[in-house]
Amino acid sequence: MLTVRYDQLGVVAGDRLLDMGAGAGRHAFEARRRGAHVVAFDRDMVDIRKAGATLFAMEESEDLPATGSSSCVNGDALRLPFPDGTFDRIICSEVMEHINDDRIAARELVRVLRSGGTMAVTVPSWGPEKVNWALDSDYHAPASVGGHVRIYRKSAIEARLKDAGVDVTGSHRAHGLHSPYWWLKCAFGVNAEPNTVVKKYHDLLVWDLMKRPAATQIPEKLLAPVIGKSLVVYARKP
Repeated sequence: MLTVRYDQLGVVAGDRLLDMGAGAGRHAFEARRRGAHVVAFDRDMVDIRKAGATLFAMEESEDLPATGSSSCVNGDALRLPFPDGTFDRIICSEVMEHINDDRIAARELVRVLRSGGTMAVTVPSWGPEKVNWALDSDYHAPASVGGHVRIYRKSAIEARLKDAGVDVTGSHRAHGLHSPYWWLKCAFGVNAEPNTVVKKYHDLLVWDLMKRPAATQIPEKLLAPVIGKSLVVYARKP
């Protein structure tokens, strides 16, 4: 399940791409399949080990473009361990809302991006996120263990990136079918044992992911601009 549009980001074979806050690695995997030199970066050792295991398995079993490579790095988003201008492309998906000092995080992203390079930053959309916070405080707390510390309006995340030194070039929302799922999950308790309704909706999302049927693709296309779970902002470093 990808949130970022790779064509809009401008990913091509041979690019040096940082997946900052890679988690389990979904965006890193796709970038590697497109022939990029991928660095999956995360502070969570459990996640980065899982991503590394999958990337290793891909290198061993898939016919991947020879133009690319993959590696994993554990570290802090506020102190990225890379020289200035290391990367051609950066993906930072669902990370900024977890970071107390997002100004430093944004500056670090811009620092390691080369001049003329592009980035895609995704955060939870303001409206759907407000509903989640209202329904269940456990959804976003506690911040001390990685919970959400803020809700971004589109203008706020764009301003944060501009202040860090990049030009915003576009945006869109993604995952329109996912917001109702999280509303249901929060309504019944985000940490509660999933009930039948939540499980059935989850099955629908898995079916959508695996089969991409018209029955879900059409509603997704209609709902994403209105209640998309994620906001994606694209930017370019001058």
